[in-house]
Amino acid sequence: MAASETNRQYGMAVVGAGSAGFSAAITAAELGARVAIFGYGTIGGTCVNAGCIPSKTLIRAMEILHHAKTAPRFGGIRVEAEVEDWSETVKMKDELVARLRKSKYEDLLPSYNSVAYFEGSASIAEGGVSFKGELVKADKVIVATGASPGTPDIPDFEGIPHLTSATALELTQIPKSLLVIGGGYIGCELAQALARAGVKVTVACRSRLLPETEPEISEALTRSFRDEGVIVRDGLTYRGIREVKDGIVLSATEGDLAVEIEAEKVLITTGRRPNTEGLGLEEAGIELLPNGGVKVDDYMRTSRADVYAAGDVTGRDQFVYMAAYGAKLAAGNALNGDTQRYDNSAMPWVVFTDPQVAGVGLTENGAKEKGLNVRTSVLPLEYVPRALAARDTRGLIKLVAEAGTDKLLGAQIMAPEGADSIQTAVLAIKHGLTVKDLAETIFPYLTTVEGLKLAAQTFDKDVSKLSCCAG
Repeated sequence: MAASETNRQYGMAVVGAGSAGFSAAITAAELGARVAIFGYGTIGGTCVNAGCIPSKTLIRAMEILHHAKTAPRFGGIRVEAEVEDWSETVKMKDELVARLRKSKYEDLLPSYNSVAYFEGSASIAEGGVSFKGELVKADKVIVATGASPGTPDIPDFEGIPHLTSATALELTQIPKSLLVIGGGYIGCELAQALARAGVKVTVACRSRLLPETEPEISEALTRSFRDEGVIVRDGLTYRGIREVKDGIVLSATEGDLAVEIEAEKVLITTGRRPNTEGLGLEEAGIELLPNGGVKVDDYMRTSRADVYAAGDVTGRDQFVYMAAYGAKLAAGNALNGDTQRYDNSAMPWVVFTDPQVAGVGLTENGAKEKGLNVRTSVLPLEYVPRALAARDTRGLIKLVAEAGTDKLLGAQIMAPEGADSIQTAVLAIKHGLTVKDLAETIFPYLTTVEGLKLAAQTFDKDVSKLSCCAG
């Protein structure tokens, strides 16, 4: 960037060029501000380069492989499928990533004449940001530097060679065996995908798979994984990890037993750490959270009046769409007087396992912790006609409603097509609908989303005694 660009006065400086950074910059530009955006590393951030896009591409490829192998569940059908060349599959993924990075990030910049892009790291300074020893003046600053894979609290872990969620997607050759440490959504997604590619996979976790979901969901997903041959070792206490000739060995306690788990490679998926180092945040008087995230209020304001933050760097709601949403609010509030509040009460989330797991709102325990009296319904997928027709009844639907008002408080779905069904529950919660409203709404037959209607009916009816589409 030319020196004349650094000497200009900007209405806003955005530190970070991922989904949150671009959302903030575009919003500010549309509001008439001159914007400076600072990107360090590969433009586009985690989602397009090392997260959502590459992982879901490989996950879908392995789903096709799995569905071919399970085709005999339909009478008279047999299909042969195998991974012929994993490096070609990864190459396909890389080509898609490069295309989307160009079209959704690099090619967007020339469309906004009021946005100047600076390649390199920047830090917070008085009156703007410091960039390569120069002050780039800006009235407001938004920190949107994202997060990176964290490291687990395991004795002797330092120095152990390991894969992260990013480097696992870059493997051109798959290992014979893999230990996945961490049972969250990233660990579950990658564990299943690589197992379907032919890797012997063990998932190790301190609690259970997807520990923040309803227990019924976690138990059902664990059964589904084990049915596919994925080894799930949950409830562990880690005692240490060491490198051996043929890979690594994790030492742990499982109940009262000392166990050792060996694998050729280890993948760490125990959480993500906000990228706050080197930004000069604490020196600038900006408060951080215990998890390292930038502390913000409901208006995305930090503890310094002219600095806002959004996305994964805040340490909360680490989903790309929430990053973009928060960044848009941050830019609007910074320029127009703090009028928009961040609201995640109807935030959908999806885990792209197979079956998919999706949810919104409060869990049963979460609602009780808030002092609410609740009613729940749990509907196994065997009562959903779509699942019967597809000959795939893995999963369930759980709804949580407030006792007395029957207002829908939360919903979780585990189903092969569950991700595309959760938005109906999102709208129901957003607009204060009751489970009776859902039960009386017309849903199309032979769809997964019809299961929401059936789950709502389950509060007061035995759906096994209803004919098709009845009620």
